[in-house]
Amino acid sequence: MRETTFVLAPDSFKESMTAKEVCIAMEKGIRKAYPEANYIHVPMADGGEGTVQSLVDASGGEIYYKEVTGPLGQKVTAKYGILGDGETAAIEMASASGIHYVTKEMRNPLITTTFGTGELIRECLDKGINKIIIGIGGSATNDGGTGMAEALGAKFLDAEGHQLPCGGGSLDKLAKVDVTGLDERLKYVSLIVACDVTNPLCGEQGASHVFGPQKGATPEMVRQLDMNLAHYAEVVKHQLHKDVRDVPGAGAAGGLGAGLLIFTQATLQKGIEIVIEYTGLKAKLSSADYVFTGEGGIDFQTKFGKTPYGVARTAKEAGKKVIAVAGYIGEGIETLYAEGIDAVFGIVPGASELDKVLAEGQQNVERTCENIARLLRLSE
Repeated sequence: MRETTFVLAPDSFKESMTAKEVCIAMEKGIRKAYPEANYIHVPMADGGEGTVQSLVDASGGEIYYKEVTGPLGQKVTAKYGILGDGETAAIEMASASGIHYVTKEMRNPLITTTFGTGELIRECLDKGINKIIIGIGGSATNDGGTGMAEALGAKFLDAEGHQLPCGGGSLDKLAKVDVTGLDERLKYVSLIVACDVTNPLCGEQGASHVFGPQKGATPEMVRQLDMNLAHYAEVVKHQLHKDVRDVPGAGAAGGLGAGLLIFTQATLQKGIEIVIEYTGLKAKLSSADYVFTGEGGIDFQTKFGKTPYGVARTAKEAGKKVIAVAGYIGEGIETLYAEGIDAVFGIVPGASELDKVLAEGQQNVERTCENIARLLRLSE
């Protein structure tokens, strides 16, 4: 009789467990009912926080740390990963240029910079990497990716030939984009950008109007930043012959999407699709009897590109049964049953303080998955 195979493909549970730790807890629980089963761990992410860790864990890669320039010019320690193939790197821009580095009182997208993200890219080039996966959520910036490009050798000059100050607030003075010093290695490295938003660079749905306020922009700042990015796009169009103003996703991370399209060999792709590809999830699903997925919260928004949705759609194509677990179950989960998730279970045993729930995440996942597995045994 063939042994049962479980594919465990969860996202991280924020502030509680990495995706790898969730996999381990899932197996511990299921193994109590299925001691002889096969277990395939596929730590997942959706392109946001935790993507580097998941890709490194899934591929047997390694995490590295680098001191870079933070969004306000301060020194910060950023994390990046090199995947198991030794040729592909993974970066989260938030690790270098994220909003968590800026207190609410200090938030000012007129001056925040993506320079540190460019330093991380340069570090990967120095290591001989030929493909970089970069997640661009959680930014503190609205500089159109100019800081990133500057770290890689581009110059942004005013009419007198002086270099512009950092941030989106000075882009109205941009007269020339000098790319003569841009790192030559960028021509030969492909960047795959995890980008789940479709916002253009400018306009009512653009970077400044939609994301500026959460980064500290007042209504006046929003108007200024939007006009500055529009001017930047015009200068780039005329001087570099690249028109990125209305490209879907160009407005992601304060226009970093646009900057990557302008200055690197970048393509924009949905985060979960990237992770599915680079973890080899499809191939690993082929032998599965059951697929377990999950993340910290599951609700109606899950079907807009979150990890359990991506795993479920991929598993459904292969005709597999999918069970999801979550710390929090919100409204509208019934819409997920048509998308490939067969059942959703909460892991929290009862009313409790949040700190306690986060601390006990692994034992809650283990206990819940054990009970699910015992139920599966009854149905055999």
